[in-house]
Amino acid sequence: MSTQRIYIYKRYERFWHWSQALLIIGMMISGFEIHGSYELIGFAKAVRLHTLAAWTLLTLWAFTIFWQFTTGEWRQYIPSLKNVLAMVNYYLIGIFRNAPHPFRKSTVQKHNPLQRLAYLALLAVISPLIWVSGLLYLFYGDWQHLGIDTYLNLEWVAVAHTLGAFLITAFFFIHVYLTTTGHTVFAHIKAMLTGWEEVDGDDGAH
Repeated sequence: MSTQRIYIYKRYERFWHWSQALLIIGMMISGFEIHGSYELIGFAKAVRLHTLAAWTLLTLWAFTIFWQFTTGEWRQYIPSLKNVLAMVNYYLIGIFRNAPHPFRKSTVQKHNPLQRLAYLALLAVISPLIWVSGLLYLFYGDWQHLGIDTYLNLEWVAVAHTLGAFLITAFFFIHVYLTTTGHTVFAHIKAMLTGWEEVDGDDGAH
């Protein structure tokens, strides 16, 4: 089957993706050290790195949300249940039998239905959990001044933040694994570096 190259990922999109990945990696490494899982750079440095990475990522997200809405790219994340079962079947069975991929990327459909649902879970569940708990943790000293100390418990905030950390870590590693499921192991990674994706036939042309 013939393939063609189409320009899928714009320059800012690639910058946002890799910057976010590096910041999340930094937050995972420093966060689990703060949690006491291991000792690498020391508790104080880990706290500073974690806090700096968090504020940088929030700033990046603010610019990205603005970019998404001004360019219309937000439509790429609208969830759909169409062909979800086909995608599940492909990842569980078809991929090991060299079955054809049930989804073809295009400039207007970059993410398959399963990816869209995963990003919805990330935005609607994991992100609020980790960011709200993280900010509450960071500003614990202001709880009394804000009048929320009688409603919140630091231990439960810490548990919620740790749960969010495990969820985002799981999401990260699943995402990395799925990048290897293209027609070659590094095809998807190459596309996110260059912006150009190889698709079968003429399916992705429009």
